[in-house]
Parts: sequence; C-alpha cells; structure tokens
Amino acid sequence: QVQLVESGGGLVQAGGSLRLSCAASGRTFSSYAMGWFRQAPGKEREFVIAINRSGGSTYYADSVKGRFTISRDNAKNTVYLQMNSLKPEDTAVYYCAASSTGYGSIRSLYNYWGQGTQVTVSS
Repeated sequence: QVQLVESGGGLVQAGGSLRLSCAASGRTFSSYAMGWFRQAPGKEREFVIAINRSGGSTYYADSVKGRFTISRDNAKNTVYLQMNSLKPEDTAVYYCAASSTGYGSIRSLYNYWGQGTQVTVSS
C-alpha cells in the first residue's frame, strides 16, 4: 500500500513557475514508477509526465515538453514536478500517481493516487 500526498500548488501568473512535490509513504517507493496527471474543470483527467523507478527515464505529454520536468529522490520518497513558463491552460488539479507495473501515459497503469493539488495560472 502506498499513500501519496501532493503539495506546492497555488496561484501563479502566466509565465511563472511552480514546483509540486509528492511524498509517498512506505519503504518501497523505489519500486514504483511515478506519474503526474491533471484534471481541469469539465475535462477528463489527462497525463502530464512520468518517471521510471530509478529516475533514469522520463516521458512527457507534448503539451508540456520543454516546460515541465519530473524528478525523484528515492531516499526521500518524493517525486517532484517543476513547472516553468506556465500558461492559463495549465490550470487544473494535479494528481500524483504510483505504478507497480510500468510507466507511461495510461491511467490504468497506476495503482495509487494522491488527493490532488490545485494549480491556477492567471493571464
């Protein structure tokens, strides 16, 4: 069982930056690939970015390439989402997710989800 808690969301102006953190419980964090998804009002939850167990490989949605990066610190059981050059269309609730089977953009890969953190980008 893994519990995930996101933090770092907030209100930022367009062009600004935020860093989200996701802290995981348990001693097996390094056995999970991690991902971030987001859900805007009235829209489906969509994939943003993911990282493999070791942190050596990442996968991005086209909409965030060149702006968002993901990293993890397995010693601290934490994954990070650095968001730069934010746009109003990035406004959403951001969810952290853990996968024991692999990583990628498919929601069903992910076994555990956090409660989400709101990111609002003003124009």
